[in-house]
Amino acid sequence: MSFGPITRVPLAFDLESGRELRALFSDQPSDIADLLGGTAGCSPYLKSLMLREKDWLESALSIGPDAACKAELTGLRDCALPDLSVRLRRAKRRIALMAALADLGGVWSLDQVTGALTDLADCATHTALTALVAEEIRRRKLPSKTEDDAATGAGMVVLAMGKMGARELNYSSDIDLICLFDEDAFAPDDYHEARAAFIRVTRKMCGLLSDITDQGYVFRTDLRLRPDPSVTPVCLSMDAAERYYESLGRTWERAAYIKARPCAGDLAAGARFLDRLRPFVWRKHLDFAAIQDAHDMRLRIKSHKGLGGALALEGHNLKLGQGGIREIEFFTQTRQLIAGGRDPDLRSSRTVDGLAALANKGWIPQDVAAQLCDHYAEHREIEHRLQMVQDAQTQTLPTRPEEMDRIARFCGQSDTKAFRHRLMARLQAVSGLTEGFFAPDACAADEPDLSEHAQNIVAGWPAYPALRSDRAKQIFQRMRPKLLTQLYKANDPEAALVQFDRFLSGLPAGVQVFSLFDANPQLIDLIVDICTTAPRLAAYLSRNAAVFDAVIGGDFFAPWPGTAALRADLAARLTETDDYERQLDAARVWAREWHFRVGVHHLRGLVDAFEAGSDYASLAEAVLGALWPVVQADFAGKHGHVAGRGAVVLGMGSLGAGRLNAASDLDLIVIYDADPDAQSDGRRPLDARSYYARLTKAFLTAISAPTAEGRLYEVDMRLRPSGRQGPVATSLAAFEDYQQTEAWTWEHLALTRARHVAGSPDLADAVEDVRRRVLAEKSQGASIRTDVADMRARLAQAKPAHGLWDAKSGPGRLMDLELAAEFCALAAGHHARRVEAQFQAGQRAGIIDKATHDIFLDAYRLCWNMQATGRLLADTIPDLAALGETGQALILRAAGAATVDDLTNLLSSRSALAAAQFDALLGQVDPTT
Repeated sequence: MSFGPITRVPLAFDLESGRELRALFSDQPSDIADLLGGTAGCSPYLKSLMLREKDWLESALSIGPDAACKAELTGLRDCALPDLSVRLRRAKRRIALMAALADLGGVWSLDQVTGALTDLADCATHTALTALVAEEIRRRKLPSKTEDDAATGAGMVVLAMGKMGARELNYSSDIDLICLFDEDAFAPDDYHEARAAFIRVTRKMCGLLSDITDQGYVFRTDLRLRPDPSVTPVCLSMDAAERYYESLGRTWERAAYIKARPCAGDLAAGARFLDRLRPFVWRKHLDFAAIQDAHDMRLRIKSHKGLGGALALEGHNLKLGQGGIREIEFFTQTRQLIAGGRDPDLRSSRTVDGLAALANKGWIPQDVAAQLCDHYAEHREIEHRLQMVQDAQTQTLPTRPEEMDRIARFCGQSDTKAFRHRLMARLQAVSGLTEGFFAPDACAADEPDLSEHAQNIVAGWPAYPALRSDRAKQIFQRMRPKLLTQLYKANDPEAALVQFDRFLSGLPAGVQVFSLFDANPQLIDLIVDICTTAPRLAAYLSRNAAVFDAVIGGDFFAPWPGTAALRADLAARLTETDDYERQLDAARVWAREWHFRVGVHHLRGLVDAFEAGSDYASLAEAVLGALWPVVQADFAGKHGHVAGRGAVVLGMGSLGAGRLNAASDLDLIVIYDADPDAQSDGRRPLDARSYYARLTKAFLTAISAPTAEGRLYEVDMRLRPSGRQGPVATSLAAFEDYQQTEAWTWEHLALTRARHVAGSPDLADAVEDVRRRVLAEKSQGASIRTDVADMRARLAQAKPAHGLWDAKSGPGRLMDLELAAEFCALAAGHHARRVEAQFQAGQRAGIIDKATHDIFLDAYRLCWNMQATGRLLADTIPDLAALGETGQALILRAAGAATVDDLTNLLSSRSALAAAQFDALLGQVDPTT
């Protein structure tokens, strides 16, 4: 194996030094001799290493950099503690030299260089730790531990942070470490003795790595990233660290843990600790407050280091200064913190990989990611050259022209002016790409002229819970001009302002929603749209502001994925935790986001009222289908299982028909199949009837009980056999018998819309067979028309129309037309569930003619459009004028009417005509009169 193809060579700054080294290695191939000479002519430090390690270097060049570095690390494995200091420093010299030559010659990529340096740091830290722990065990200072435990640190772990954690170590980096020990590895009485031993190990390990001797040093170590370093010991228990992060952890510490990695000692314990810390680092909601935190941190660093002012190359800090490495890292880490809690694919510890993942998921443009990656790589290479000159931990560019010439030559550039121009352009480009993200335009913007009434409303905003903190006020003040400007573009600005005021007053204390708006101005347009059009949706948002997360999640405006995909997505989300209460909360959060999505799509005209109705029903079915096995598993943990085909959940009413509105509750019944004498096999056995009754109640509680995240749906089970007096779960045999012998006609009408939404597929097929048989047999009943007419009269008395604009109740309105459709399906003995299909079945069976079919359908479509759109906008609509101009326009568009008067006439005429046809169908009037 040879050193490898050399693709570039530094130009010697000190020609005499270059010639000296080239002559010293004259037996090497000319390209290698050129590399050594050019390197020596730019770096006094590397020249000294080459002279000191000449014999080793000759051998290493013959086998190649990978093999040479691997051999050095392997040689440390069995090194005795007394010899370790010398051996570690020798390994550092050799690997640093080889990494530099492989880097300068273009034999290794940047990743290979930083990877080799990180491998050295990992090996050195682990070797030092285990040797020192073995010494403590030998001295019997670690209770209950044996010699074999030393190999895994006897419960102690070192976390590599920063660039070491990300495997991105600089040529002359220090290493950021956090040292912890697993208190569970010791008896309570041994805790303090073990703690003292690990503190000693940590201090000795740092000395072994960082003390400067006649052999040099290994790595400068920094332990200040640990919790509260001014008052805590250098090694602390995992429990103490966890409690600190849970109660006092700050955004910069969250960002630091993006790169955290166990590197020495008990790696398994370290991995468990990081897993427990995951909720601290990765928040479940999109975390836009992190942007301001990162911006503030950048400003503090620049202020502390004196890095403000105009950009100039002389003395510029390539890491912390404007357009530098830290800008790119902060840009990446902040975006990761914002969205990584919801998307594990964004949690890469490496900067370049993190940028690529953010671009792939649509969080940043692909060209921005590509540019930042390119700038990052070149910045890091120049940083390495700066540090190679004298092995100094520096990122500061030279102030003297001759030293700038040296760095240019070290980077292979003979023209220092061109080198400076290229570097300045890159710094300016990085600053331009990142600065707008961290510091949105804070310039004062003009606000619209406000009336006295509007001024009074705005003056009351600082008193609302969401605006009590100084930080919330600061962010809101920045976004207020755009917000007011957008509100005043509405047809009725004062009404829009009132609706936004209601939204704002309902928000809880906190700053997240304003940070989110500040970072995503397009959301201001959306909230203004909602407030000016849909007061009900605005009220929903004020209670559930976290649903905005979904809007910027990348695919919010994509087509509806379908029930199966939704059910699989929620099922996967529920498997992320095995805590039942958290699963119920997770289901609520997930469902809210999708429910909000349907509403926004409907509001924006991406779907019509019928598509929205189908989507709401699809969502409900997905929720029920994913939640049923979770409830069933939790219940079985206590009571076991019952032999048989299990149970099914049937959606009735609008859910069964596959069409819900934004405020629909769910009509459900549960049917099971088991031997009446069967018993469950759990630790608390139940007979079959009690088992399924309690399982059903548990399922209803999972859906409708308020948790910390609210409730999923209101549930109505009155359509089960015998209504409120009947059992909440019915056996298949009892269900069939009841439908055949006891059920009223209205229950057969309800059966026309029954549909399997969750539970056993095999049993679902059996239930569907029963449903179809019952409908076919009961279609011949002589009293159907009379029973339906009686039921229609009772509904009209119990639920009269609430004014002209009530599209749901009243003759020829929605409930009346759905009853007509159910009558058509039952009288035809047909299994159709949707209104349109039921009317079609009635026409095919000769129960209604085509003219009546069209009259019914025209009225139904108008009423559904009005009802579904109206329920999106408000709870009730006593008068269209109450919706404002924008809301009225939405209703008119949905109904296909040009004006309010046109809609008045259209609704009156269509409902009256449909009501007359229903009267005739039931034989209550002569249709020819």
